[in-house]
Amino acid sequence: MGNNPLNTIQLFRFYSRFFVLLPTINQPSTMEDLIHYCWKHKLFPLTGLKTTDEQKVEVIDPGLHNRNAGPDFFNAKVKIGGTLWVGNVEIHDKASDWFLHRHEKDVHYNNVILHVVESSDTVVKKQNGDVPPQMELPVPTSVRVHYEELVKTDDYPPCYKIIPSLSQLMVHSWMSALQTERLEQRTKAISRRVEACNGSWEAGYFATLARNYGFGINGDAFEQWAMSIPLHSVDHHRDNLFQIEAIFMGQAGLLEPDSIPERYRKEASEEGYFEKLLSEYKYLAHKFSLQPIDRSLWKFLRLRPQNFPHIRIAQLANLYYQRSVGLSALVGCNTIEEVATLMQTQVTPYWETHYTFGSESKKSNKALSSASIQLLIINTVVPILFAYGRHKFSEELCNRAFDFLEALKAESNHIVKMWQDVGLRVENASDSQALLQLKNEYCDRRECLRCRIGYEYLKAR
Repeated sequence: MGNNPLNTIQLFRFYSRFFVLLPTINQPSTMEDLIHYCWKHKLFPLTGLKTTDEQKVEVIDPGLHNRNAGPDFFNAKVKIGGTLWVGNVEIHDKASDWFLHRHEKDVHYNNVILHVVESSDTVVKKQNGDVPPQMELPVPTSVRVHYEELVKTDDYPPCYKIIPSLSQLMVHSWMSALQTERLEQRTKAISRRVEACNGSWEAGYFATLARNYGFGINGDAFEQWAMSIPLHSVDHHRDNLFQIEAIFMGQAGLLEPDSIPERYRKEASEEGYFEKLLSEYKYLAHKFSLQPIDRSLWKFLRLRPQNFPHIRIAQLANLYYQRSVGLSALVGCNTIEEVATLMQTQVTPYWETHYTFGSESKKSNKALSSASIQLLIINTVVPILFAYGRHKFSEELCNRAFDFLEALKAESNHIVKMWQDVGLRVENASDSQALLQLKNEYCDRRECLRCRIGYEYLKAR
């Protein structure tokens, strides 16, 4: 996505950071949606249009698409039989759907100036008794064929044929909108966590960080674990790493005696570390009225040992002890290098030679890899900065979130590779995050009618 008119792209990027450009729809597209789409984008012959009673129709402005209750398009401008009408437009697959949806009893449809249908199988009436002009608008054959190709093809992505011909400016603008949309979704998730933490952004940040320490498979368990820890109480012991680890392990349900596989219980008992942590946790659990989460939430199957909950929790305990997970420390970082330094962590000596209690392994410091730190920056730091920036009305923090994404390398996974294979250039993490959003929210749901690439595909001749 190299040489482009940067001023235009930067201007688009600036505005897209503060406005969601496309609302999210979770329902699958229908044929009626396709008629809506053709009307909205005027993907139909603009001449020769007539109502069912042979009045000439000229569509000047299709109006504003209404996704809530009421007529489908507001404030449309349509010339019918030489008279300019300004009002609402209702669209159906069949005209009889008007009665199926009980519009004849709804006063909100009295201002409909045109009823657009693919099949005019009946005459309709408004609540006030008037008969609205009705026009048949068959979906153009090329649009219908292309739409069926998109929703039925087994090739992935279904729009692959048109991607090499897309303009770079169009791709830039769509990627920017997708990235903003992805951050908006994550902002909502973070806001829910903050609300669940009684408005504490510190606790909300910790829960978000913990969730991403699950690196996918244990994300839900880590979030539930983090939400079970009263940080305001734990803060009283923040200068004692052993006590922090005891609370963290205990709240995860990993200090219950039967949490250790039977084949390792003897070794764990002889080592003594498990019993020391358990004894300390019992004291602190009584002091703060703590209840651990259900340890069965943790998944170990097909996990690499370095991703075991014990190791990730030990790393988080070390981060917490170093005060690196504080929101103020994060907000104070102005560069990726500063954030990466902040995220670096180790484990206590016991975990240098263990992955679980009682199971000794070759010694290693088990520090987070640079790839893991990058994923934490992408999935935790950037969304938190953006969400907190929105909360504080800080354009600086929102811009920093985007700047961090553009400074990071693109993620390497099968989804990103898929888009690269069909011709999309992926230069940084901003691009890869946009493409993840595209696949998850549009391609997987066959929401081609909301996708700008889908639009280019549908209008192609």
